[in-house]
Amino acid sequence: MEDHKEYYRKRFEAERQEELAKNSILIDDFAKFGLSKGIKLTVDNFDYSPTIGIIAKFPNIVGLLNHNIQWDKENLVSVSKLENELTKQPYMSGYYYADKYMVMAHPYFRRSYYENNNFAPSFIDIFWRFQRPGQEKFISIDKDRVRINVDNRMYMEQDTWFGAKFQSSISDIEDGIVKLRPPLALDSFEIEFFFGNTYSLDIKWSSKDGIKSFQAEEFKAETTKIIKQGKEYHPVKYLHAEFDTAAESFRHFDGAIHFYTDEEYYQRRDNDFNYNNKSDRKLKTLSQKLFKINGQLETKDWIELSSHFLTGDPLVFEYFEGKLPDRITEIVNKIMASREGNHSA
Repeated sequence: MEDHKEYYRKRFEAERQEELAKNSILIDDFAKFGLSKGIKLTVDNFDYSPTIGIIAKFPNIVGLLNHNIQWDKENLVSVSKLENELTKQPYMSGYYYADKYMVMAHPYFRRSYYENNNFAPSFIDIFWRFQRPGQEKFISIDKDRVRINVDNRMYMEQDTWFGAKFQSSISDIEDGIVKLRPPLALDSFEIEFFFGNTYSLDIKWSSKDGIKSFQAEEFKAETTKIIKQGKEYHPVKYLHAEFDTAAESFRHFDGAIHFYTDEEYYQRRDNDFNYNNKSDRKLKTLSQKLFKINGQLETKDWIELSSHFLTGDPLVFEYFEGKLPDRITEIVNKIMASREGNHSA
């Protein structure tokens, strides 16, 4: 295994150096362009990713390149303002085009929250195309990196996971808490492979003054960690929505990442959304919002966006459909039957 990893590392490094050399004129040209904007770029500010292309890296490079791109207090950018400054291209979800660079959606939208992976299917694709009258969309962008090969080349990944349908009336859902877990008979490898390494999906509904509020937190297994601001955290996807029972539609929807320290993670994951109400040790985790939609939103669209934001997690399907997908159920049944047979023997 170590030999294989070393071979892959060397092969990637050779490809990286080859692509950077091949694009040296493009890199020099962008460095001159950056200098005209007051940005001093050296060779160390450029990199190559097979899933993205040639990248220029610099603190707040997007804001320095275009002063009209502004962030709100939640560090989100108005999509309509982005579209006024930049352009979109078909089949290039997650990217906005300028003449010499491309602005990208935030790395936390990518697989495993890793900046050089492709976008996790298919939330960004749906969000990019999603538009309804009277709505205002906001999104978190990659402010420290831009792609400088301005073309339509894109590394394509296809995922067989798609969103679940939900037929019940939102107004009729009882307030309360739901906690979903993968079948306990599965080992850690099987949970990682078939459930996207999900430990649990926590859901809470509450009502006040004609508004039903939805919250969800998706906890991955303890092995899923990321580095943020030099510290190690457990990333937990968070969804929040508000449903107007009189209008019979959602009026607000947003998604974020909650960053749990080791201590916070183990305090919270086996409890529920009422943890802070029941415990003297209140949790107030670091959080980063990734998107929001203000305005009327139909239930079917909310379900589709929610399902793809929690990509690769069959538990969201189980919640909306009342059962795991048939494919997963069949696999789990075979695993359990096999283990019961071995135990009897």
